[in-house]
Amino acid sequence: MQTGISIKSVSKTYDNGFAALDNISLEINKGEILALLGPNGAGKTTLISAITGIVSTTAGHILVDGFDNKRQYRQARKKIGLVPQEMSIGAFETVFNTVSFTRGLFGLKPAPKHIEHVLRSLSLWDKKDNQLRMLSGGMKRRVLIAKALAHEPEILFLDEPSAGVDVELRRDMWRLVEQLREQGVTIILTTHYIEEAEAIADRIAVINQGRILLVEDKHELMRKLGKKHLLVEFKNAVHELPNELDSFDVKLSEDGTKLSYTYDARADASGLSRVINILSSAGLGLKEVQTKQSSLEEIFVDLVNNQTTPDTQSASGGAEDKTSNGARA
Repeated sequence: MQTGISIKSVSKTYDNGFAALDNISLEINKGEILALLGPNGAGKTTLISAITGIVSTTAGHILVDGFDNKRQYRQARKKIGLVPQEMSIGAFETVFNTVSFTRGLFGLKPAPKHIEHVLRSLSLWDKKDNQLRMLSGGMKRRVLIAKALAHEPEILFLDEPSAGVDVELRRDMWRLVEQLREQGVTIILTTHYIEEAEAIADRIAVINQGRILLVEDKHELMRKLGKKHLLVEFKNAVHELPNELDSFDVKLSEDGTKLSYTYDARADASGLSRVINILSSAGLGLKEVQTKQSSLEEIFVDLVNNQTTPDTQSASGGAEDKTSNGARA
């Protein structure tokens, strides 16, 4: 795959000594959707600001489609559309004019058909002549997205785009994201809605305390890190489990009707069949048996809490993604 954004050993330390970014290296492929996950203050917005040139880095360098974002700022910035976390737009200009004006800032000729397409895709066309001050918060968020798409960028950053917005906007936005992916646009999003990252992202990057903990293909991450749970429902309440289960991570519900067993699906001997055989041999009637894998949210919380990097490897970044950003194995 071709590289859209190349981040090499980037750090950002402020005058007060706070290290917002700590030796981050990351390769983002053209046409992929990368979800950048991390708690508040992890460095997500600082990293986006560094890539877009809003924040100057202390060390390292960043290439945007081959352009150095410091020495070739204009060429690099022209490739990027940014939907910021904070809303800051005018009050008295109309929706159509403000989106068109943004396109002009990049030195592009007027393209009313393109602006119309963007506004329609965000359900803004019927508001095109409204002044911005007349719009609701959700509609203003739509305008921010339209402004980011006005100059037809090849790379789109969405910084917490769905925070505090209504369900309808979220649905429209993710539909638009899918359309942009089909057109080959590279999309990097930060979000607190982990189920959204799980639904649409190709790869997941987890950042905390200014360091990338891992970069991994979403499905591979789920396979490698997602613990599995055996859920058993008994025909009758069980008051005591066989002693053979003492060495297994099993839990019996308070009413004795359900049992759960957590295991590592990657292990050579997960113990799954052994647990089921022990229950059956003990004459405990099994009403229903099912397995469930950990969600991305559970994996994310566990990673951040433990602040460790498992033995994972990026789908395209190789071993460098795993260790060069300061994360510890």
